[in-house]
Amino acid sequence: MHQITGRSLIGLLLALTTAILWGALPIALKILLDIMSANTITAIRFLAAAVIVGLWLAARGKLPVLKRLYNRKVAWLMLIAVVGLLSNYIMYLSGLNYLSAETGQVVIQLAPFLMMLGGIVIFKEKLLLWQKVGAVTLLGGLLLFFNERLVELVLQASSETLGVLLVIAAGITWAAYALAQKQLLVSYSSKQIMYLLYVAGTVCFMPVSDFAPLLTMSNLHWALLVFCCLNTVVAYGAFAEALHHWEASKVSAVLAVTPLFTILFANLTGWLFPDFLAAQQLNIWSWLGALMVVTGSALTALAPQFVEYRAARRVRKLQRDVF
Repeated sequence: MHQITGRSLIGLLLALTTAILWGALPIALKILLDIMSANTITAIRFLAAAVIVGLWLAARGKLPVLKRLYNRKVAWLMLIAVVGLLSNYIMYLSGLNYLSAETGQVVIQLAPFLMMLGGIVIFKEKLLLWQKVGAVTLLGGLLLFFNERLVELVLQASSETLGVLLVIAAGITWAAYALAQKQLLVSYSSKQIMYLLYVAGTVCFMPVSDFAPLLTMSNLHWALLVFCCLNTVVAYGAFAEALHHWEASKVSAVLAVTPLFTILFANLTGWLFPDFLAAQQLNIWSWLGALMVVTGSALTALAPQFVEYRAARRVRKLQRDVF
């Protein structure tokens, strides 16, 4: 079993780096969608990530051995991971066509919750009390976030309804990918799995992309595209390194604040570059809903640690009573 270093400050800073990068990502994607298709953006991101991770693995002599895919179970798991991640990328980006960056980031917080449900159904994992509390808080927060728009979302087939459904679908497919990847770690390292997924994404999306907009893009759009390409590799790298120094539950709890960074960056971008992005005007109930989503995600992530802490306290109390 992997042992963390216990360097909590480094773990916290790396987790915050990931949250900040993921918080800024939907804003950059939203602006890029004005000039190029979701397929094209996704193809370029996958290509850049495949090249960067591929070179890193090749330099260390750790490129994945494809012969392992001859195993039927491994092949099926890889297929689920490929379809799941590729669907997640394109559905989330397509959803952003109809939603604000803030709304997209809040709704996608369902993904870890759906992964938890998948673990309960497929792997018979136990649902803890605080995970139940976190789940109810998260779902209640989503309802409160939409508040005045909730009736329109449910009763009218608006473009925002389509966007929300696409992002929910993106969350479901991400959960499928994450559960498959969890099992693939027996055969490949996380970087090897991501490399194979990036290559598969490049092969799938390149033929259906239109690269003509690259010839007329402004410097700002080029900067945003480069940021999006590097974001995946750097954010996931910081995330993996954070897990090396800090408990997974604490890292996940920090990542739960990602929607707040998105809301902050959206307002900042709307103020600095009003021609490119208009920040969504949130009322007090939407702000409260966003905070509930963050709290629910954090509670769900920290629930196992609460149980371990209480168990350790009981053991210490028994030891004091005995001795």
